[in-house]
Amino acid sequence: MIARLRSFWLSVNASYWFYPAIFSLAAAALAFFTVYLDRNGFAEWLNEISWLHASRPEGARTVLTVIAGSMIGVASTVFSITIAAVAYASGNYGPRLLTNFMQDKGNQLSLGTFIATFVYAVLVLRVVRSEDEQPSDAIDAGATALPGFTPQLSLLVATVMVMIAIAVLVFFLHHIPDSIRINTVLKGIGRRMLEQIRYRFPNERGDEEPSERDEGTPVRADFSGYIQIIDFENLDEIAKDRGCTIGLRQRTGDFVHLGVPLAEISGREPDDDLCDDIRKCFSVGGMRTPTQDLEFLFDEIVEIALRALSPGINDPFTAITCMHWLAAGMAELGNRDLDRGPEQETYDRERVKPLNDDFGHFVQRGFGGIRASAAGSAMASKKFIDALYSASLGCTNGERRQRLLDEGRLLVEQARKTLKGPSLIELEDRLKEFERTILDMRD
Repeated sequence: MIARLRSFWLSVNASYWFYPAIFSLAAAALAFFTVYLDRNGFAEWLNEISWLHASRPEGARTVLTVIAGSMIGVASTVFSITIAAVAYASGNYGPRLLTNFMQDKGNQLSLGTFIATFVYAVLVLRVVRSEDEQPSDAIDAGATALPGFTPQLSLLVATVMVMIAIAVLVFFLHHIPDSIRINTVLKGIGRRMLEQIRYRFPNERGDEEPSERDEGTPVRADFSGYIQIIDFENLDEIAKDRGCTIGLRQRTGDFVHLGVPLAEISGREPDDDLCDDIRKCFSVGGMRTPTQDLEFLFDEIVEIALRALSPGINDPFTAITCMHWLAAGMAELGNRDLDRGPEQETYDRERVKPLNDDFGHFVQRGFGGIRASAAGSAMASKKFIDALYSASLGCTNGERRQRLLDEGRLLVEQARKTLKGPSLIELEDRLKEFERTILDMRD
């Protein structure tokens, strides 16, 4: 249940309706509150401010009508611009990046601000009473000494909200083009990747690799989809209550279907109730999410690099930027204990054993994913070796540095099939320099 709730919250967080809905409800409550203050004389102090001129009903109605009409128009334009930007980014950088833009708080809050201002103006507009209109009740009749009823405080708040909306509009017009720049996109993914690495593997200056898992009786899936959330805490409670050990066979982000093993149970024979309880700890959906899924962030960077190196685009500079962020990720992984699962503090590692991955897995997932494409570009292949070298500087373990060197050798072996002449000679010279550096570190 917890896994499904978290999965639902992820979908809500990546929507364009949640914050506008919250802001609209807040604006409605504010409108009723300020109108109440106006009707009960709590806004009389505004008459003592000389530079605030009281508005008449007709003028207030015009102002509120203009505010409401302009805000809904701006909201429609903002939504159209956002959709166009999202379509551009997903088409050029990859459809898996759509979630990143849907989760962008700048877009969500901007849209919410405009819609909230519209809702507030409409709700205040309905209580404005012209001079020739009869009051609806005694409180309304005594609300002002002037003919009709003009909610002066509510009108002032509406004006302030418009000023805020204008500032948000200026921010939005800057934010949209900035957010779809490739360097900004990669910076967002890269920083999130580094944060996830530090959160998942907090033990620095270590070189522990994942331990071997015990084999047991498999629990197979009876559903299909990508695993979005695994409820480790609930799995730990199940293992503790049933006196068994649960070893996961899948990680967050893997696609499962009927018959695929989700976990293995050791220490007791599983029954149907135990298997059902374990299955309920897995939440699946139609797409991957970065929550608990560190590999997903690596895959996003790799996808951008592969598109950049494709013959149709041929943009090695974007691919080089991807390599820089991959090198930063490998450097972070290179000096940390990797014998740790997601959200480790919520469960006992002796009872629940996640499917962990060693350093070589991440190297293969990152640099290995773009090796073949980078080998066909003279510029990208040289930067590939440079990125491996810079990543090795952050490694405290000789075996991990050797794994990076092996990846460089595989690149050169691949490049010998596509590069010729001086480009290949330069690449081989860089590999030899890399090898000498690794040898010096051993000494």
